[in-house]
Amino acid sequence: MNFQVTPGMRRLGASVLGMEAIVAGLLTPVAISVGGVTPGLAFTAGLGLAALCVVAAGLLKKPFGYVLGSVTQVLAIATGFLVPAMFFLGAIFTALWITAIIVARRVEGVTSR
Repeated sequence: MNFQVTPGMRRLGASVLGMEAIVAGLLTPVAISVGGVTPGLAFTAGLGLAALCVVAAGLLKKPFGYVLGSVTQVLAIATGFLVPAMFFLGAIFTALWITAIIVARRVEGVTSR
């Protein structure tokens, strides 16, 4: 199966990952102050996830970028174990990620439905 990357997919996907990077970066101080998470773990989780979002956004010209972006969504949901609100926010970003791919492919005529 051939996964065709379109310009619309790159734009929408990068937009979702860019906003997610901001939220992930803000996870760090919230995890420390509200969640009582150790600073080392909070920095690793929050800033690591933010960096992964930026790297994935940069790789969206290749199909592997979408695999990495999808892994990022799973990790965003998993940060809910540090800050419970991230279960909800991670699910929202996952829905936006999936919607961005589907809508862009439909608009650009890559899929028929």
